[in-house]
Amino acid sequence: GFGHNNVDHCTRLCHASSVAALLENVGSGAVTATFNEIENADVAIVIGANPIENHPVAATYFKQFTKRGGKLILMDPRGMGLKRYATHSLQFKPGTDVAMLNAVMNVIVEEELYDQQYIDGFTENWDAMKAHLADFTPEKMAPICGIEADVLRAVARDFATAKAGMIFWGMGISQHIHGTDNSRCLISLALMCGHVGRPGSGLHPLRGQNNVQGASDAGLIPMFLPDYQSVEDEGVRTAFHEIWNDGGEDIASQRGLTVVEIMDAVHDDRIKGMYVLGENPAMSDPDVDHARDALAKLEHLVVQDIFLTETANYADVILPAAAWPEKTGTVTNTNRQVQMGRPAVPSPGQAHEDWAITNELAKRLGLDWTYEHPSEVFAEMKQSMKSLDNITWDRLLDENAVTYPSLSPEDPGQAIVFGEGFPRAEGRARFTPANLVAPDETPDDEFPMILITGRQLEHWHTGSMTRRASVLDALEPEANCSMHPSTLRKIGAVPGDMISLTTRRGSLNVMVREDRAVSPDQVFLPFAYVEAAANILTNSALDPFGKIPEFKFSAVRVEKASVDAPA
Repeated sequence: GFGHNNVDHCTRLCHASSVAALLENVGSGAVTATFNEIENADVAIVIGANPIENHPVAATYFKQFTKRGGKLILMDPRGMGLKRYATHSLQFKPGTDVAMLNAVMNVIVEEELYDQQYIDGFTENWDAMKAHLADFTPEKMAPICGIEADVLRAVARDFATAKAGMIFWGMGISQHIHGTDNSRCLISLALMCGHVGRPGSGLHPLRGQNNVQGASDAGLIPMFLPDYQSVEDEGVRTAFHEIWNDGGEDIASQRGLTVVEIMDAVHDDRIKGMYVLGENPAMSDPDVDHARDALAKLEHLVVQDIFLTETANYADVILPAAAWPEKTGTVTNTNRQVQMGRPAVPSPGQAHEDWAITNELAKRLGLDWTYEHPSEVFAEMKQSMKSLDNITWDRLLDENAVTYPSLSPEDPGQAIVFGEGFPRAEGRARFTPANLVAPDETPDDEFPMILITGRQLEHWHTGSMTRRASVLDALEPEANCSMHPSTLRKIGAVPGDMISLTTRRGSLNVMVREDRAVSPDQVFLPFAYVEAAANILTNSALDPFGKIPEFKFSAVRVEKASVDAPA
């Protein structure tokens, strides 16, 4: 093949820091319980996520949970549509997740609400965690996070005293330079209360699309081979060498570069060519003008996609791919559920299924690939991925979906895992203390407000599909941002005006809406619109562990745009 590990995918821009923390402290990069398990919970925390807009199926379960008497605790810098269902809604200051969560855990420790039996039987490093939390009292953390001490105490008591509690989180947790620390706190909070491995309990990072879990499991990560096996482990490389029968070619032993690092390497003349499949870095990367300059600098760029995306505008070769309703194969969703997809319509024109295009490319590179059907690829995956034990292609054809791990050919899959221990040394999960880390840049006189980016209901990710869907585009046809009424008054603007947003990376003009769910002196900007590309403004500073950019915090200057200003 290409002889390197510079292979990455969209998890780097969404939940890479969550995966880093889960692998470190739990031993697995997937959820410990499906979102359906909220049916058996008493209390659930939803933090850094907006499920009604971004995870509507899960949101339905959350609503039903409260109607049965469950306590829903929301935590997010923006107000959420689920607020009317919530027992507590904590609209904390952006970037202060660790302060808030450590304060909650401090209460649990000081009031001895933790589950000592569970801690003794299933965890390690508890004494260090207890000592670390001593200084994070609610009274000290309240001015930092913006949540009153009494509220922090009430949340701690409700979660710790529940018979079964779950924690769900989204990219509001992960997309920070302290995203891994944020996730470490959530893991520690669940562990100290014994809320892992039992019905109605668990940790669930809400995945952003239908196969981001599957792509991670399959090894599209620069430091791992399939099933999160390290490329640096000689025994692992030897095993894959035998499975892949690669003609004696060594598997690269060095960790590869991540998404943002790859673009930096292009600018440093260390990378000359790129093969992009189903991703749109000309819209999705942080500091996107930097990424676009990198794409333009490449000697050779191949783009494989279903539409001519913004990234395809830079391509030397475009390979037309089949869309999801046109192909056969599996995806693995946020619930660890391996789902079979079947073609509903034929592919148009010269479009082919992704596996077939890559297979043909490999042959032309001189590799002895003989796959004739995706079932053969799946069979090879099963040789190296224990997560697929007892899940066969024929079974998926019959049953449509099976959750991993599946303990027998008849087992539909385990909704809850780690009830008897964790896939770590001695079967124990780990407490990892987290300190306060400020965002990479903070508001100042030149850039006095905070920019938060994210998705909205009508458009998905960079809009390459939904903005081509006439109904969805008619519902939300124009680039927009949202601000609190007091912030609009401060800059002399009214809803519908064009405003100018400027950060240290760039500037754009966009139509503004009034939204009381956005806190004063903050701006929420969706990233689906090429005419006002949010990532022109965002910061490429990385979490040191997950290598994820800080999409959720940029210092920004907000002004009413001049009448003649271009969009």
